[in-house]
Amino acid sequence: MKTEQTESNLEDSTKKNIKIPVIEINNLCKSFGNQEVLKNLTFNLYDGENLVVLGKSGSGKSVLIKCIVGLLKSDSGTIKVFDRDVTSLTNEKLDEIRQNIGFLFQSGALYDSMSVRENLEFPLHRMKKHLTQKEINDKIIEALENVGLPEVIDKMPSQLSGGMRKRISLARTIVVDPMIMLYDEPTTGLDPVTSEEISLLINDVQKKYKTSSIIITHDIECARTTADRLIMLQDGAVYEKGSLNKFEKSTDLIIKSFFK
Repeated sequence: MKTEQTESNLEDSTKKNIKIPVIEINNLCKSFGNQEVLKNLTFNLYDGENLVVLGKSGSGKSVLIKCIVGLLKSDSGTIKVFDRDVTSLTNEKLDEIRQNIGFLFQSGALYDSMSVRENLEFPLHRMKKHLTQKEINDKIIEALENVGLPEVIDKMPSQLSGGMRKRISLARTIVVDPMIMLYDEPTTGLDPVTSEEISLLINDVQKKYKTSSIIITHDIECARTTADRLIMLQDGAVYEKGSLNKFEKSTDLIIKSFFK
């Protein structure tokens, strides 16, 4: 649940133009057997920003955001979301935090046996139980309009293109009004034109819903379009962080290998 204190803090920070972290990660470690995937990872996500996390495959990007929402349990370190350490919460309290976090899976994770309408209804019935059916219908239509696909409301996922499925997955995520968005490789498997559309849509969501977002990607064009700030992971740790301009002007060979 959104707390009054959380909303008040974020409102005050906006008025004073102070950067307030909505996610604080400190000394996060995660291993699978003998393989260290995250090594003392430390960084913040600030209110209202799009933070792009770059890194090669296997650098720990997807493991990171799964730890944030509790899909994976970290070995050590802390993950504070709205100043609450999710690593120490009960499942019930963790579910309260998750209600404010939208997670766009790389695969989209739509329910193939449900229509688009039913896919969007599902999280509303679970998380917004106070809504009437008319209010649910209105929120579904609004979410679909915001991703540019109101006309597919009664289609099945199998009838949609890859780009359309990604848009519907995003609509299902934003329909519950999340404060934080986590995007796991949002443009993977899409052609360049559709990838650009999805990247622009991420920016639209940020503006319309005033979200704070972590965007996991190795797509540099997606990073260029969406990033307010970037961090690069290398061997499970933060290798570099800063503005897009800083990365593009870097003479570091590892960074230059991304920004060709």
